[in-house]
Amino acid sequence: MRLDKFLKVMAIIKRRTVANEAANEGFILINGKSAKPSSTVKQGDVLEIDMWNYYKKITIIDVPSKNSVPKKDREKYIRTDEYKPKEPDDII
Repeated sequence: MRLDKFLKVMAIIKRRTVANEAANEGFILINGKSAKPSSTVKQGDVLEIDMWNYYKKITIIDVPSKNSVPKKDREKYIRTDEYKPKEPDDII
């Protein structure tokens, strides 16, 4: 599954266009390497998302075959390894 679609389906990023922009700007890494929106994600990949207001490290447990995943089932597909909200001082 494409990175931008995966982020949208898993509701990590709410809109696919935002996921596209974040990847194009270099805010998303797959296994430590810069990722494009069209990059393919697979089981075992580690995503690092360093947005302006938070940093999140996620391990992909499985890739969904559907275009939507209920909130209660997200833990079957991803594991959040690290989450750090950024303080206003960190943003500037």
